[in-house]
Amino acid sequence: MANHKSAEKRNRQAQVRRTNNRINRSKMKTAVRNLNEAVAGGNIEEAKTALAATIPVIAKTASKGTIHKKNASRKISRLTRRVNKMEA
Repeated sequence: MANHKSAEKRNRQAQVRRTNNRINRSKMKTAVRNLNEAVAGGNIEEAKTALAATIPVIAKTASKGTIHKKNASRKISRLTRRVNKMEA
């Protein structure tokens, strides 16, 4: 337990940040899951629409600091390659 005023404040801040990070990560994972389902379904138009909705969610998660910006870039790149491979 925190014994000092500053440590108690740090604990409160950490709880808020942890909650926000969980919310952001959950939104991102849901968007990626929806995209993966669209790709598995084989519908190219649905996959493109899902990709267009997923990319901003991943970018926002990185901008909030929940995930690293290079991690976000790698995720976006891999998902885009999967959708583009469907066309070929």
